[in-house]
Amino acid sequence: MKRPEPRQLYIEIVVALYVLLFLYTAIMKFRDIPFFIGSMSHTPLLRPYATILAGMIPAMEIAIAVLLIIPRTRHYGLLTGTGLMAIFTLYVAFILTTMKELPCSCGGVIQQLNWKEHLIFNSGFLLAGILSCYWNKGFIAINRRSRIPGI
Repeated sequence: MKRPEPRQLYIEIVVALYVLLFLYTAIMKFRDIPFFIGSMSHTPLLRPYATILAGMIPAMEIAIAVLLIIPRTRHYGLLTGTGLMAIFTLYVAFILTTMKELPCSCGGVIQQLNWKEHLIFNSGFLLAGILSCYWNKGFIAINRRSRIPGI
């Protein structure tokens, strides 16, 4: 059996981590939608859109996870997942520079992070996603039986 090249292995690990992250946070948000709406309502920028975002954000996270799981759509999942992570990272940076401590709307274990830790966490996932998108240009999907790149 041929071993996958290091770049492809890295992409596979990042994809798995993104799937876990997006599914976990989506489930946590859906489990307590009133809390999610309430925490977004504390931010003046999101207050008018909190109710609609409470359904859209977790739905987008699940959709991205599905794109990442399906080999033919993995590239699009990486692009959209990295884009969403960029938006989340910019949002956390905005909160850090303009507001006092607010509750995190992520839910679960990630909710325990303070805003600076959250920025570091998101930045790490964002950088991993950017590198995966860059390296994934030549890999559309992986043939699971032979572990070689395929279309």
